[in-house]
Amino acid sequence: DDQKIVLKISNPDEDKAVLVMQNECMKYIHDHGAQLQVPLAIAGNAGNDIFVVNREATTYLVRTVSYLPGLQLKDVAHHESMLYELGSFLGSLRQAMSGFDHYAASRDFPWDIAYIDFIKAHKRYLPEGEEIVDYFVGLYEKNVLPNQTNLRKGVIHNDSNGDNVLVDNDGAIRGIIDFGDVVYSFVACEPAVCMAYVALEKDEPLEPIAQVLKGFHEKFPLTSDELLSVVYMVCIRSCITVTMAAERKKLFPENEYIFVTEDQAWNFLRKMQNQDLPTWAKKLLMYAES
Repeated sequence: DDQKIVLKISNPDEDKAVLVMQNECMKYIHDHGAQLQVPLAIAGNAGNDIFVVNREATTYLVRTVSYLPGLQLKDVAHHESMLYELGSFLGSLRQAMSGFDHYAASRDFPWDIAYIDFIKAHKRYLPEGEEIVDYFVGLYEKNVLPNQTNLRKGVIHNDSNGDNVLVDNDGAIRGIIDFGDVVYSFVACEPAVCMAYVALEKDEPLEPIAQVLKGFHEKFPLTSDELLSVVYMVCIRSCITVTMAAERKKLFPENEYIFVTEDQAWNFLRKMQNQDLPTWAKKLLMYAES
């Protein structure tokens, strides 16, 4: 019937419970966020939305999900005001996801900003710059971890980059795809992940990331402790990027996608190493609350 669908073939090592969690999360958002477009799993004739496919002695878990029309944010020439709208959209996403919970979301996940053990265990793969990563991990441990009891946790999308955010033909942000990184983490990590991607593209990142944070905060208010923690989370996300790239390049040297943002992340970290992050944290707090 000319209906477009997306076929998702998971890595054989993927935990089926995580895929179930992703499907349930998308359904939950669909039911609780009327203005947000997200993919939905399409069930087969037997009612199952995860299929088992065996090929050459390997078992794959396969899903079909609905196709969302629209343009990827990375392919749209956007102005600075769209960053505020992007943050507002993520705030709405947070509202829609607030009541969702699933045991499989509580996992040790390398792309989770709160899981700094991954960086510590894999920084040895870095050919250089290990001291830079240590510097930001140290700041995170000093400025964020002592306040972690005041930082709310919840299930977050955790991957709001220009590939995953969808824009309508009128330029309005409407949808988000790719729930593969969903994890139970600090709520403040949701805008922090987006801000980390935005920062990679900017020579002067403070104003652009502040726009994202302000948009998020006005839609889903963060506490003062959360707002003050965000800049350290942004830096940790870039530390994960360079650490992950260093490790995966040794395992899959032919896969260029693995290190597509590596150089940008290093440039950002070197730039931020020369900044007074506590001052940045206070500026972001004041901007978000202004």
